[in-house]
Amino acid sequence: MPGVMLMRYRKRKYFLAGRINLIQRSKIRELFEKASKMENVISLGIGEPDFNTPDVIVEVAKKALDEGYTHYTPNAGIPEVREAISEYYREFYKTDVPSNNIIVTAGAYEATYLAFESLLEKGDDVIIPDPAFVSYVEDAKIAEAGIIRIPLREENGFQIDPDELVDLITKRTRMIVINYPNNPTGAVLSKETVKAIADIAEDYNIYILSDEPYEHFLYDGARHYPMIKYAPDNTVLANSFSKTFAMTGWRLGFAIAPEQIIKDMIKLHAYVIGNVTSFVQVAAITALRDERSWEAVHQMRKTYNERRKLVLKYLKDMPHMDAFEPKGAFYIFARIDPELDMSSEDFANWLLEKAGVVVIPGTAFGKAGEGYVRISYATSRERLIDAMERIRRALSEI
Repeated sequence: MPGVMLMRYRKRKYFLAGRINLIQRSKIRELFEKASKMENVISLGIGEPDFNTPDVIVEVAKKALDEGYTHYTPNAGIPEVREAISEYYREFYKTDVPSNNIIVTAGAYEATYLAFESLLEKGDDVIIPDPAFVSYVEDAKIAEAGIIRIPLREENGFQIDPDELVDLITKRTRMIVINYPNNPTGAVLSKETVKAIADIAEDYNIYILSDEPYEHFLYDGARHYPMIKYAPDNTVLANSFSKTFAMTGWRLGFAIAPEQIIKDMIKLHAYVIGNVTSFVQVAAITALRDERSWEAVHQMRKTYNERRKLVLKYLKDMPHMDAFEPKGAFYIFARIDPELDMSSEDFANWLLEKAGVVVIPGTAFGKAGEGYVRISYATSRERLIDAMERIRRALSEI
Protein backbone atom coordinates (compact mmCIF):
# COMPACT_ATOMS: atom_id res chain seq x y z
CA MET A 1 0.00 0.00 0.00
CA PRO A 2 2.72 2.58 0.82
CA GLY A 3 4.34 1.84 -2.56
CA VAL A 4 1.03 2.41 -4.36
CA MET A 5 0.51 5.70 -2.54
CA LEU A 6 4.02 6.83 -3.44
CA MET A 7 3.42 5.97 -7.10
CA ARG A 8 0.21 8.02 -7.13
CA TYR A 9 2.00 10.93 -5.51
CA ARG A 10 4.69 10.92 -8.19
CA LYS A 11 2.04 11.13 -10.91
CA ARG A 12 0.39 14.19 -9.42
CA LYS A 13 0.70 17.49 -11.25
CA TYR A 14 2.63 20.44 -9.86
CA PHE A 15 0.42 23.11 -8.32
CA LEU A 16 1.92 26.58 -8.57
CA ALA A 17 0.90 29.75 -6.78
CA GLY A 18 -1.74 31.61 -8.76
CA ARG A 19 0.27 34.83 -8.80
CA ILE A 20 2.90 33.24 -11.04
CA ASN A 21 0.29 32.83 -13.77
CA LEU A 22 -0.38 36.58 -13.70
CA ILE A 23 3.09 37.31 -15.03
CA GLN A 24 3.52 37.36 -18.79
CA ARG A 25 6.73 36.33 -20.48
CA SER A 26 8.49 39.21 -22.19
CA LYS A 27 7.87 39.44 -25.95
CA ILE A 28 11.44 40.71 -26.19
CA ARG A 29 12.80 37.40 -24.94
CA GLU A 30 10.47 35.42 -27.21
CA LEU A 31 11.86 37.24 -30.25
CA PHE A 32 15.44 36.70 -29.11
CA GLU A 33 14.79 32.97 -28.74
CA LYS A 34 13.41 32.80 -32.27
CA ALA A 35 16.43 34.72 -33.60
CA SER A 36 18.87 32.45 -31.74
CA LYS A 37 17.79 29.54 -33.92
CA MET A 38 18.61 31.45 -37.11
CA GLU A 39 21.94 32.19 -38.77
CA ASN A 40 23.43 35.54 -39.80
CA VAL A 41 21.08 37.62 -37.66
CA ILE A 42 21.86 41.16 -36.46
CA SER A 43 20.13 42.15 -33.24
CA LEU A 44 19.00 45.73 -32.76
CA GLY A 45 16.83 44.62 -29.90
CA ILE A 46 19.10 44.34 -26.92
CA GLY A 47 18.90 47.03 -24.24
CA GLU A 48 22.51 46.63 -23.17
CA PRO A 49 25.68 48.66 -23.80
CA ASP A 50 28.03 46.91 -26.21
CA PHE A 51 31.01 48.40 -24.35
CA ASN A 52 32.99 46.58 -21.69
CA THR A 53 33.09 47.92 -18.15
CA PRO A 54 35.88 50.53 -17.84
CA ASP A 55 39.19 48.92 -16.85
CA VAL A 56 39.61 51.03 -13.73
CA ILE A 57 36.38 49.59 -12.29
CA VAL A 58 37.31 46.01 -13.20
CA GLU A 59 40.76 46.32 -11.63
CA VAL A 60 39.31 47.60 -8.36
CA ALA A 61 36.92 44.64 -8.20
CA LYS A 62 39.83 42.22 -8.73
CA LYS A 63 41.82 43.95 -6.01
CA ALA A 64 38.85 43.81 -3.65
CA LEU A 65 38.69 40.04 -4.10
CA ASP A 66 42.39 39.75 -3.30
CA GLU A 67 41.85 41.86 -0.20
CA GLY A 68 39.13 39.54 1.10
CA TYR A 69 35.91 41.31 0.14
CA THR A 70 34.12 37.97 -0.09
CA HIS A 71 31.83 38.25 2.94
CA TYR A 72 28.41 39.59 3.84
CA THR A 73 27.88 43.34 4.00
CA PRO A 74 25.18 45.38 5.77
CA ASN A 75 21.82 44.75 4.13
CA ALA A 76 21.51 48.33 2.90
CA GLY A 77 25.00 48.30 1.42
CA ILE A 78 28.52 49.21 2.48
CA PRO A 79 28.35 52.63 4.16
CA GLU A 80 31.01 54.13 1.88
CA VAL A 81 29.01 53.11 -1.20
CA ARG A 82 25.92 54.85 0.12
CA GLU A 83 28.00 57.92 0.91
CA ALA A 84 29.51 57.89 -2.60
CA ILE A 85 25.99 57.86 -4.06
CA SER A 86 25.04 60.73 -1.77
CA GLU A 87 28.12 62.69 -2.93
CA TYR A 88 27.22 62.00 -6.55
CA TYR A 89 23.78 63.65 -6.22
CA ARG A 90 25.27 66.64 -4.38
CA GLU A 91 27.91 67.17 -7.08
CA PHE A 92 25.84 66.44 -10.22
CA TYR A 93 22.43 67.76 -9.23
CA LYS A 94 23.02 69.99 -6.18
CA THR A 95 20.62 67.78 -4.27
CA ASP A 96 21.13 66.68 -0.70
CA VAL A 97 20.47 62.94 -0.29
CA PRO A 98 21.37 61.57 3.16
CA SER A 99 23.05 58.16 2.98
CA ASN A 100 20.31 56.75 5.24
CA ASN A 101 17.90 57.43 2.37
CA ILE A 102 19.79 55.04 0.08
CA ILE A 103 19.75 51.26 -0.39
CA VAL A 104 22.16 49.40 -2.68
CA THR A 105 20.25 46.86 -4.78
CA ALA A 106 20.79 44.12 -7.35
CA GLY A 107 20.29 46.46 -10.27
CA ALA A 108 17.42 48.86 -10.85
CA TYR A 109 15.25 45.78 -11.42
CA GLU A 110 15.34 44.96 -7.71
CA ALA A 111 14.99 48.62 -6.74
CA THR A 112 11.70 48.91 -8.64
CA TYR A 113 10.49 45.54 -7.34
CA LEU A 114 11.14 46.61 -3.75
CA ALA A 115 9.26 49.86 -4.34
CA PHE A 116 6.19 48.08 -5.74
CA GLU A 117 6.13 45.51 -2.95
CA SER A 118 6.75 48.03 -0.18
CA LEU A 119 4.26 50.69 -1.28
CA LEU A 120 1.41 48.86 -3.04
CA GLU A 121 -1.15 46.32 -1.97
CA LYS A 122 -4.47 44.95 -3.12
CA GLY A 123 -6.93 47.78 -3.64
CA ASP A 124 -4.29 50.33 -4.62
CA ASP A 125 -3.87 51.64 -8.17
CA VAL A 126 -0.63 52.48 -9.93
CA ILE A 127 -0.47 54.67 -13.04
CA ILE A 128 2.02 53.31 -15.58
CA PRO A 129 2.90 54.97 -18.90
CA ASP A 130 2.07 53.23 -22.17
CA PRO A 131 4.44 52.39 -23.79
CA ALA A 132 6.78 51.60 -20.89
CA PHE A 133 9.53 49.19 -19.91
CA VAL A 134 8.12 45.71 -19.48
CA SER A 135 8.82 45.07 -15.78
CA TYR A 136 6.53 47.73 -14.30
CA VAL A 137 3.25 46.05 -15.20
CA GLU A 138 4.48 42.65 -14.01
CA ASP A 139 5.72 44.13 -10.71
CA ALA A 140 2.30 45.69 -10.21
CA LYS A 141 0.60 42.34 -10.80
CA ILE A 142 2.76 40.66 -8.16
CA ALA A 143 1.82 43.46 -5.73
CA GLU A 144 -1.86 42.80 -6.59
CA ALA A 145 -2.33 46.46 -7.49
CA GLY A 146 -4.70 47.83 -10.09
CA ILE A 147 -2.98 49.02 -13.27
CA ILE A 148 -3.97 52.25 -15.01
CA ARG A 149 -2.12 53.08 -18.25
CA ILE A 150 -1.48 56.68 -19.28
CA PRO A 151 -0.70 56.96 -23.00
CA LEU A 152 2.48 58.62 -24.24
CA ARG A 153 1.96 60.29 -27.61
CA GLU A 154 4.53 61.24 -30.21
CA GLU A 155 2.91 64.63 -30.82
CA ASN A 156 3.63 65.41 -27.16
CA GLY A 157 7.23 64.20 -27.40
CA PHE A 158 6.23 60.99 -25.58
CA GLN A 159 6.04 63.02 -22.36
CA ILE A 160 3.38 62.52 -19.72
CA ASP A 161 0.56 65.04 -20.02
CA PRO A 162 0.03 66.49 -16.50
CA ASP A 163 -3.63 67.30 -17.20
CA GLU A 164 -4.28 63.76 -18.35
CA LEU A 165 -2.48 62.48 -15.27
CA VAL A 166 -4.74 64.44 -12.95
CA ASP A 167 -7.81 63.07 -14.71
CA LEU A 168 -6.65 59.50 -13.99
CA ILE A 169 -6.08 59.99 -10.27
CA THR A 170 -8.70 58.58 -7.89
CA LYS A 171 -8.86 57.78 -4.18
CA ARG A 172 -7.29 54.42 -5.01
CA THR A 173 -4.24 55.93 -6.72
CA ARG A 174 -1.11 55.21 -4.72
CA MET A 175 1.75 55.62 -7.19
CA ILE A 176 2.76 56.79 -10.64
CA VAL A 177 5.73 55.38 -12.56
CA ILE A 178 8.10 57.71 -14.44
CA ASN A 179 10.97 56.57 -16.66
CA TYR A 180 13.09 59.28 -18.33
CA PRO A 181 15.22 59.27 -20.41
CA ASN A 182 12.67 56.83 -21.65
CA ASN A 183 12.78 53.21 -22.70
CA PRO A 184 11.52 52.50 -25.38
CA THR A 185 11.04 55.96 -26.95
CA GLY A 186 14.28 57.77 -26.09
CA ALA A 187 12.23 60.77 -24.96
CA VAL A 188 13.36 63.12 -22.21
CA LEU A 189 11.18 65.03 -19.76
CA SER A 190 11.14 68.83 -19.72
CA LYS A 191 11.82 70.65 -16.47
CA GLU A 192 8.31 72.10 -16.56
CA THR A 193 6.75 68.65 -16.82
CA VAL A 194 8.96 67.29 -14.03
CA LYS A 195 7.84 70.09 -11.76
CA ALA A 196 4.19 69.59 -12.73
CA ILE A 197 4.30 65.88 -11.92
CA ALA A 198 6.07 66.62 -8.63
CA ASP A 199 3.37 69.14 -7.68
CA ILE A 200 0.61 66.67 -8.56
CA ALA A 201 2.19 63.97 -6.42
CA GLU A 202 2.43 66.32 -3.45
CA ASP A 203 -1.09 67.72 -3.91
CA TYR A 204 -2.71 64.27 -4.15
CA ASN A 205 -0.34 62.56 -1.69
CA ILE A 206 0.82 59.85 -4.08
CA TYR A 207 4.25 58.32 -4.66
CA ILE A 208 6.40 58.68 -7.76
CA LEU A 209 8.57 55.74 -8.77
CA SER A 210 11.16 57.43 -10.98
CA ASP A 211 13.36 54.97 -12.89
CA GLU A 212 16.41 56.88 -14.20
CA PRO A 213 19.15 54.52 -15.45
CA TYR A 214 19.75 56.38 -18.75
CA GLU A 215 20.40 59.77 -17.13
CA HIS A 216 23.86 60.25 -18.68
CA PHE A 217 22.94 59.43 -22.27
CA LEU A 218 21.54 62.74 -23.46
CA TYR A 219 21.96 64.48 -26.84
CA ASP A 220 21.42 67.79 -28.61
CA GLY A 221 21.66 69.79 -25.40
CA ALA A 222 18.99 67.80 -23.54
CA ARG A 223 19.15 67.78 -19.73
CA HIS A 224 18.01 65.39 -17.05
CA TYR A 225 16.07 66.53 -13.99
CA PRO A 226 15.99 63.89 -11.23
CA MET A 227 12.54 63.68 -9.65
CA ILE A 228 14.06 63.42 -6.18
CA LYS A 229 15.08 67.09 -6.50
CA TYR A 230 11.51 68.29 -6.94
CA ALA A 231 9.42 65.90 -4.82
CA PRO A 232 11.84 64.41 -2.26
CA ASP A 233 9.12 63.34 0.18
CA ASN A 234 7.07 61.57 -2.50
CA THR A 235 9.73 60.00 -4.70
CA VAL A 236 11.34 56.59 -4.84
CA LEU A 237 14.19 56.96 -7.32
CA ALA A 238 15.58 53.80 -8.91
CA ASN A 239 18.93 53.94 -10.64
CA SER A 240 21.61 51.60 -11.88
CA PHE A 241 25.29 51.32 -12.74
CA SER A 242 24.36 49.01 -15.62
CA LYS A 243 23.88 51.55 -18.38
CA THR A 244 26.06 54.44 -17.19
CA PHE A 245 29.19 52.37 -16.62
CA ALA A 246 28.38 49.40 -18.90
CA MET A 247 28.02 47.14 -15.85
CA THR A 248 24.90 45.16 -16.77
CA GLY A 249 26.30 41.80 -15.63
CA TRP A 250 27.42 43.17 -12.28
CA ARG A 251 23.80 43.59 -11.12
CA LEU A 252 24.37 46.81 -9.23
CA GLY A 253 21.83 49.55 -8.61
CA PHE A 254 20.28 51.59 -5.85
CA ALA A 255 17.13 53.29 -4.65
CA ILE A 256 16.67 56.65 -2.96
CA ALA A 257 13.56 57.39 -0.91
CA PRO A 258 12.46 58.93 2.40
CA GLU A 259 14.23 57.15 5.25
CA GLN A 260 11.17 55.27 6.54
CA ILE A 261 10.43 53.85 3.10
CA ILE A 262 14.08 52.80 2.74
CA LYS A 263 13.89 51.03 6.10
CA ASP A 264 10.89 49.03 4.88
CA MET A 265 12.58 48.26 1.55
CA ILE A 266 15.64 47.03 3.46
CA LYS A 267 13.47 44.56 5.39
CA LEU A 268 12.24 42.95 2.18
CA HIS A 269 15.65 43.20 0.50
CA ALA A 270 17.20 41.34 3.46
CA TYR A 271 14.99 38.33 2.77
CA VAL A 272 15.22 38.49 -1.03
CA ILE A 273 18.99 38.68 -1.54
CA GLY A 274 20.50 39.72 1.81
CA ASN A 275 23.05 42.08 0.31
CA VAL A 276 24.60 42.97 -3.03
CA THR A 277 27.90 41.18 -3.75
CA SER A 278 30.62 42.73 -1.59
CA PHE A 279 33.43 43.26 -4.13
CA VAL A 280 30.92 44.63 -6.64
CA GLN A 281 29.97 47.30 -4.12
CA VAL A 282 33.62 48.23 -3.68
CA ALA A 283 33.89 48.72 -7.44
CA ALA A 284 30.88 51.06 -7.28
CA ILE A 285 32.87 53.53 -5.18
CA THR A 286 35.50 53.81 -7.90
CA ALA A 287 32.87 54.04 -10.63
CA LEU A 288 31.38 57.11 -8.96
CA ARG A 289 34.56 58.81 -7.76
CA ASP A 290 37.26 58.09 -10.32
CA GLU A 291 37.70 60.53 -13.21
CA ARG A 292 38.75 57.69 -15.51
CA SER A 293 35.38 55.98 -15.21
CA TRP A 294 33.63 59.24 -16.09
CA GLU A 295 35.91 59.74 -19.08
CA ALA A 296 34.70 56.35 -20.31
CA VAL A 297 31.08 57.46 -19.82
CA HIS A 298 31.70 60.61 -21.87
CA GLN A 299 33.22 58.54 -24.67
CA MET A 300 30.27 56.13 -24.65
CA ARG A 301 27.85 59.04 -24.89
CA LYS A 302 29.76 60.52 -27.82
CA THR A 303 29.75 57.17 -29.63
CA TYR A 304 26.04 56.59 -28.97
CA ASN A 305 25.26 60.03 -30.36
CA GLU A 306 27.16 59.26 -33.58
CA ARG A 307 25.22 56.02 -33.95
CA ARG A 308 21.93 57.77 -33.20
CA LYS A 309 22.54 60.23 -36.02
CA LEU A 310 23.53 57.40 -38.37
CA VAL A 311 20.32 55.42 -37.78
CA LEU A 312 18.14 58.53 -37.99
CA LYS A 313 19.73 59.42 -41.34
CA TYR A 314 19.00 55.95 -42.71
CA LEU A 315 15.40 56.01 -41.46
CA LYS A 316 14.81 59.46 -42.97
CA ASP A 317 15.57 58.10 -46.43
CA MET A 318 13.97 54.68 -45.95
CA PRO A 319 10.61 53.70 -47.45
CA HIS A 320 7.73 52.71 -45.16
CA MET A 321 9.46 53.83 -41.94
CA ASP A 322 9.99 57.06 -40.06
CA ALA A 323 11.26 57.86 -36.60
CA PHE A 324 10.73 59.98 -33.53
CA GLU A 325 14.02 61.79 -32.92
CA PRO A 326 15.17 60.74 -29.43
CA LYS A 327 17.14 63.00 -27.09
CA GLY A 328 18.12 60.30 -24.62
CA ALA A 329 18.90 56.62 -23.91
CA PHE A 330 20.08 54.49 -26.87
CA TYR A 331 16.81 53.63 -28.59
CA ILE A 332 14.86 54.91 -31.57
CA PHE A 333 11.10 54.41 -31.68
CA ALA A 334 10.41 54.02 -35.39
CA ARG A 335 6.98 54.33 -37.00
CA ILE A 336 5.72 51.69 -39.41
CA ASP A 337 3.86 52.90 -42.49
CA PRO A 338 0.15 52.11 -41.88
CA GLU A 339 -0.18 51.23 -45.57
CA LEU A 340 1.88 48.10 -44.92
CA ASP A 341 -1.14 46.81 -42.99
CA MET A 342 1.10 44.96 -40.51
CA SER A 343 0.93 45.04 -36.75
CA SER A 344 4.10 45.87 -34.85
CA GLU A 345 4.56 42.23 -33.95
CA ASP A 346 3.94 41.04 -37.52
CA PHE A 347 6.38 43.63 -38.85
CA ALA A 348 9.12 42.60 -36.38
CA ASN A 349 8.71 38.95 -37.30
CA TRP A 350 8.65 39.78 -41.02
CA LEU A 351 11.83 41.82 -40.68
CA LEU A 352 13.56 39.00 -38.83
CA GLU A 353 12.66 36.45 -41.49
CA LYS A 354 13.14 38.73 -44.51
CA ALA A 355 16.21 40.74 -43.45
CA GLY A 356 17.68 38.82 -40.55
CA VAL A 357 17.38 41.86 -38.26
CA VAL A 358 15.87 41.89 -34.77
CA VAL A 359 13.80 44.90 -33.73
CA ILE A 360 11.31 44.92 -30.86
CA PRO A 361 7.58 45.41 -31.56
CA GLY A 362 6.18 48.47 -29.84
CA THR A 363 3.40 46.39 -28.32
CA ALA A 364 5.99 44.63 -26.14
CA PHE A 365 5.80 47.84 -24.10
CA GLY A 366 2.03 48.33 -24.14
CA LYS A 367 -0.94 48.72 -26.45
CA ALA A 368 -0.02 52.33 -27.24
CA GLY A 369 3.20 51.03 -28.81
CA GLU A 370 1.24 49.63 -31.74
CA GLY A 371 2.52 51.00 -35.03
CA TYR A 372 6.10 51.31 -33.77
CA VAL A 373 9.22 49.20 -33.33
CA ARG A 374 12.12 49.85 -30.98
CA ILE A 375 15.60 49.96 -32.51
CA SER A 376 18.61 49.83 -30.21
CA TYR A 377 21.80 51.48 -31.46
CA ALA A 378 23.89 49.94 -28.67
CA THR A 379 25.90 48.01 -31.23
CA SER A 380 28.86 48.75 -33.48
CA ARG A 381 28.70 51.21 -36.38
CA GLU A 382 29.54 48.45 -38.84
CA ARG A 383 26.69 46.23 -37.67
CA LEU A 384 24.29 49.17 -37.62
CA ILE A 385 25.12 50.01 -41.24
CA ASP A 386 24.71 46.36 -42.25
CA ALA A 387 21.36 46.15 -40.44
CA MET A 388 20.06 49.41 -41.91
CA GLU A 389 21.03 48.31 -45.42
CA ARG A 390 19.24 45.00 -44.90
CA ILE A 391 16.09 46.76 -43.69
CA ARG A 392 16.21 49.23 -46.60
CA ARG A 393 16.52 46.42 -49.16
CA ALA A 394 13.68 44.45 -47.59
CA LEU A 395 11.35 47.45 -47.50
CA SER A 396 12.30 48.47 -51.06
CA GLU A 397 11.01 45.13 -52.32
CA ILE A 398 7.50 45.65 -50.95
